[in-house]
Amino acid sequence: MCGVVGIVSQTEVSPVIYDALTILQHRGQDAAGIATSTNNRFFLRKQLGLVRDVVRNQHILNLRGQMGIGHVRYPTAGSEDRELAQPMYVNSPFGISISHNGNLTNHEELRDSLVNKDLRHLNTDSDSEVLLNVFAHELQKQGSINPGSKEIFAAVKSLHKRVRGAYSVVIMINGVGIVGFRDPFGIRPLIVGSKESDLIGKDYMIASESTVLDSLGYDVIDDIKAGSAVFISSEGKMETESCINNPVPTPCIFEYVYLARPDAEIDKISVHKSRLRMGESLAKKILKERPDHDIDVVIPIPDSSTTSALQLATTLGVKYREGFVKNRYIGRTFIMPFQEKREKSVKQKLNPIDLEFKDKVVLLVDDSIVRGTTSRQIIEMARSSGAKKVYFASAAPPIRYQNVYGIDMAATTELVAHQRTEKEIEGFIKADWLVYQDLDDLITTVQVGNEKISQFECSIFDGKYVTDDIDDKYLKNLEDVRNDKSKLSRKPAN
Repeated sequence: MCGVVGIVSQTEVSPVIYDALTILQHRGQDAAGIATSTNNRFFLRKQLGLVRDVVRNQHILNLRGQMGIGHVRYPTAGSEDRELAQPMYVNSPFGISISHNGNLTNHEELRDSLVNKDLRHLNTDSDSEVLLNVFAHELQKQGSINPGSKEIFAAVKSLHKRVRGAYSVVIMINGVGIVGFRDPFGIRPLIVGSKESDLIGKDYMIASESTVLDSLGYDVIDDIKAGSAVFISSEGKMETESCINNPVPTPCIFEYVYLARPDAEIDKISVHKSRLRMGESLAKKILKERPDHDIDVVIPIPDSSTTSALQLATTLGVKYREGFVKNRYIGRTFIMPFQEKREKSVKQKLNPIDLEFKDKVVLLVDDSIVRGTTSRQIIEMARSSGAKKVYFASAAPPIRYQNVYGIDMAATTELVAHQRTEKEIEGFIKADWLVYQDLDDLITTVQVGNEKISQFECSIFDGKYVTDDIDDKYLKNLEDVRNDKSKLSRKPAN
């Protein structure tokens, strides 16, 4: 899971890219970077850490140029290493840099082909570096010393034929411009917008979420469609082309559940409205299963469940209260490596307000349950604060399978719902009652926003992988890489 941005402007872009990355910080808190270009030179700053810590005033001054790209990262492939921070760069042809959100499912096969057939050099284990080199090789094959949209779109078309997996990408070509494109399923989001420049012409921005465009004064032009590409020349001319035949848009449904900001629109679907509908749907299930429920109060586990919890309480006709105070300086816990770190972070992140729990039957609402350990800790907090009973509701269905398209959430064996019934999960997290959203209902709550999208990427819930190239061997290898024991063995010593 990452956030990407690319800008072509009439003025210096680094301050705007910095602002854009701070807005996308929720999509990646491990590393950040900015690359800019001017006068056939690249300027790059990247490092582990938050945007505000990685990019300081002196870096902004040194990142010169009227076009540039940026990236915030959670590690979905490889380790926590500065060399894996993005943007990444390759010097041939022209000088090309990349910011990539997603995960390639055939990167090992591509790696062998690039090294042994295409004679490209790879310096890391990153699938983003693989993707960068595939694009660079395909662009070089076009044979132009001054490529335009025709050659660039041809390179993207050739890339689609070689690459499988999820990839929403912004690429900067030195002296040429910026190209943004999505994989044939459009699994990860990407949107383009523009605004009138203070000088003559327009500024253009490509970003992971529409919120970035809105906040920085850009008008949304459109989502970049599944399998399509947008090219913005260094002179400020924009062109768009579909680069595959008969694309099937299949956006990741977990973007709407958890990953995206609530004020974002992805593929013309409001994240906020989707979460409202999730809450209403879950309330109807509760009323169906327990029409005589004894719930006194609905309390969200902040922040991404707040919208669903509010609508759930309204539909139930029950009081809504915010019973946890959140420390805004602790990152997202579900994706943190190592169980000890996650458990410590939960205690630092949330603190209960006792009077909202004392002598009440409480329904806690969360966006999802991954490992279950966080949920169990929060339930213990509620009991310690005096709750008579603690019920737990998940706005998403049980997460039973690994994500292979850019979310490094857990190894399968570490997922609480893996090979457990809902009743067994209820016992594991020590809830008095547990209720999950049904998958069909979840799909409906999101699809209402744009009925032209006929399907969603739901593999973490149903184990169906849209790229149709995931087998047991692939999942076993992923399992070995993602489990906490393996991560600990790769952790560098102090």
